[in-house]
Amino acid sequence: MAELTALESLIEMGFPKGRAEKALALTGNQGIEAAMDWLMEHEDDPDVDEPLATPLGHVLGREPTPSEQGPGSAVGEGKPVLTEEERQEQTKRMLELVAQKQREREEREEREALERERQRRRQGQELSAARQRLQEDEMRRAAEERKREKAEELEARQRVREKIERDKVERAKKVRLPDGTSLTQTFRAREQLAAVRLYVELHRGEDLGGGQDPVQLLSGFPRRAFSEADMERPLQELGLVPSAVLIVAKKCPG
Repeated sequence: MAELTALESLIEMGFPKGRAEKALALTGNQGIEAAMDWLMEHEDDPDVDEPLATPLGHVLGREPTPSEQGPGSAVGEGKPVLTEEERQEQTKRMLELVAQKQREREEREEREALERERQRRRQGQELSAARQRLQEDEMRRAAEERKREKAEELEARQRVREKIERDKVERAKKVRLPDGTSLTQTFRAREQLAAVRLYVELHRGEDLGGGQDPVQLLSGFPRRAFSEADMERPLQELGLVPSAVLIVAKKCPG
């Protein structure tokens, strides 16, 4: 069975003649498969249909004429003419080849698209991981800053509480004597009221018996006379902290 030329086969498959000639020329006239590969690779090129200059006396895809053949060529030797059935069979083979090339191209493009998608996802994951690390670093720094500020705040509050406590302990407890004079002394909040009475008895004047007669302690407001049982209680339990004014009186017999 006679075979179509490569150019005729490409034209038979529906490729424009100029494009088919260009494909054959740029692939070195290595056959229809190479030309088809080029056509399918460059079908979207804007200049795919621009004519390609070829040397005079040479037409791609056809057999040279006797005048173009070199010495020893068979003059008048014609090319066998294909029957309609042969032409259809050869066209069928070419179309199957085109379909195969198209499937191969689609599969290759699909693989490339999948690879690009994998790369895009990988880059997206790396970017997301970098953003997450940055966010975690910022959150950790913010937490450390809050922790430091809280510690400083607690220390400041502790210093204030300690100062208040010292002020309470060191604040003067004033005792007013019967002659109108006052004694001022600092007692600790946990000291017993008996310590105040002892201090008064040691520092009272002659009008109270020269330190020999027992005395009684009273509060001004609300009016209250402290008992012997109260003498064993700390000042803070008796409401005499942070400061108080006590009145000294002679203790009545019995």
